[in-house]
Amino acid sequence: MALTLGITGMDGKTEAELRAAFDIANAAGRWALGGDDADVVVVDMDSLYGPMSWLRLHAAGKRVIGLTAMERTQTDFRLARPIEPTALAGLLDGLSAGMPAPEPAVAAAASDPAPGVAAFADAPAPTPGTREASVEAPGEERDADAAETDAILAAEAAPEAAPEAATIGHDLADASSVPDHDRPLSDWIGLRGLSRRARLQRGDGPVLLLDVPAGVWHGQAALKPLAGYFDGSLSIDDFDAPSDAEWESEAASLGAAQPVARLRWFGGLQAGKGAIADGHDPAGRFRLLKWPQTEREYPKHFRIATAMMKAPATIAEIADASGVAREEVADFVNANLATGYAEPATDPAADTPVPAPRGGGLLDRIRGR
Repeated sequence: MALTLGITGMDGKTEAELRAAFDIANAAGRWALGGDDADVVVVDMDSLYGPMSWLRLHAAGKRVIGLTAMERTQTDFRLARPIEPTALAGLLDGLSAGMPAPEPAVAAAASDPAPGVAAFADAPAPTPGTREASVEAPGEERDADAAETDAILAAEAAPEAAPEAATIGHDLADASSVPDHDRPLSDWIGLRGLSRRARLQRGDGPVLLLDVPAGVWHGQAALKPLAGYFDGSLSIDDFDAPSDAEWESEAASLGAAQPVARLRWFGGLQAGKGAIADGHDPAGRFRLLKWPQTEREYPKHFRIATAMMKAPATIAEIADASGVAREEVADFVNANLATGYAEPATDPAADTPVPAPRGGGLLDRIRGR
């Protein structure tokens, strides 16, 4: 009996594109199209109501494929946008076999198989057809093998061995383009941040292994215990440059690699301390450009995102619509501004040109009656 694939939570044009890709991908005839009661259901996670459809299906125990242009999704599996029949075929073949589609390795040095990289906002996009790690809805327990399913890409080849201590600072941050003065961790992990692998630990705090050029880091899964690292500033001397062997050993003990974008998001969350970060109008309107990833540690963020997806709004309006305190809303907006998921929304009234004053002639007065 053929397996069934359902389609929901998308507009007519997207559904037509998916059906056309399905006709090509299903050349062997192993699958048939069905409804919400299908074996697997495809949901457009980039649409306004897609996440809601996913929650409903997830609660019903359905296996869900998230159609999205984002590099990560809450669903069990991911189908990348734009829709490619070959990617859909690979995903369906894997599901037919009763397992996720295989996770091919990204090109790396043959002698140095690198750890996996979880896909996120600015991390490399996963190979079409591979399974994505699910991001849990509030209160949902994580699967025991979630750490393995998060490792869906391979990191770049490792750099050469660490230099002598006297030159560590110059190698960790290229003096020609990156200032070595004290600055927040958010700057060190930014576009002009650390230029090679580095280790960070303050006192008895958690260990962070940072590979900013590769866009990954190793450390504990929970973010809240890392808040202290985003308070104040760090100097180049706060970082160590581990050797390749030290890096591999400690990375293995810390678990699968995570995207640096997740740290940038968390840094943005800490930046305003309950107020909109500097450089943005506290009374302005903000909008989400696409559905963001939500963290289990912050269950109210799902409600904030749902409210923001409806229309551009001020912090006060979002707080009223979501039932969440304004301080938490401001922090959430800051985090998504930092990762490019949100942006200030221009007030349409401000863009409306003011009409030129009428002249004082007789004809003008007659026309104005």
